[in-house]
Amino acid sequence: MARFEHTVTVAALDRHWFEEAAGHAVDLFDASREQDGAILLPDGRPIHGLRLLKGRHLQAGAWYGESPEEKDGEDGKGASEAAPEAAPEAAVLREWMPSRTVEVESRVAEEGMSLRVGVRLREPRTPKALEVSLDGHNPKGGSLYRFSGRAKADLHAWWAALERPSSAPPAARAPVVGTAKHRLGRARLTVTPRPAEDGTWRVSVVLSVRGRWLLRPVAAVGLLFARGPVERGFREGVDSAAEEWAELLAELPSLHGEALRAEIADALTTP
Repeated sequence: MARFEHTVTVAALDRHWFEEAAGHAVDLFDASREQDGAILLPDGRPIHGLRLLKGRHLQAGAWYGESPEEKDGEDGKGASEAAPEAAPEAAVLREWMPSRTVEVESRVAEEGMSLRVGVRLREPRTPKALEVSLDGHNPKGGSLYRFSGRAKADLHAWWAALERPSSAPPAARAPVVGTAKHRLGRARLTVTPRPAEDGTWRVSVVLSVRGRWLLRPVAAVGLLFARGPVERGFREGVDSAAEEWAELLAELPSLHGEALRAEIADALTTP
């Protein structure tokens, strides 16, 4: 087994702002309505890039996507009547209970690969946990073209880890854990934050990789020669994610209340 670890310092995200923004976003969707396939916010503006393809809006089993405008009206069918399975990207709503759980499953076909991504958010108005699943395969390939992954972010544990004194050791259990499986091997990724004295976050990312079954010796030999490039790639990936996080925080509005709700509504409706 090979183990890689890298720690970066990133700007902190205000928990209260994050939970307020999540609450506004959920409330806007919960108050939205469907009209001729378009999803309208309470003020009547359509959400950009989102249409109802099949089913009833905000009901389990509803399909959403973005139908090409040129297909609207072909053979007498509008966007709401189009077959969702035919769209290159479509999402089906599995559960909509804003006070408890929101679950969405997305299906994407790209470059010969078929991907299914599931996202489950617990207590969406004040997010408690985020779970993501990924399954991919090439319909024309064998087992080498299949892979899967699972990840869970325990947001309650994340915030708790950041409330510890900066001098305290990091949390014993990582708030974010992800696993990936393939015929040739499996990987496990953990993310653990801790507060720094200047108010920033110190985030440690650990990646463990190992071969599976009889392929373990082969994988061990391969990692022996490739460890340097793999470790460099891992560190560069973590550093890049930290840079993207900084860019994201810089773009977030420092608003609250109705001003923040209006900003989120504008973002949802702007092309």
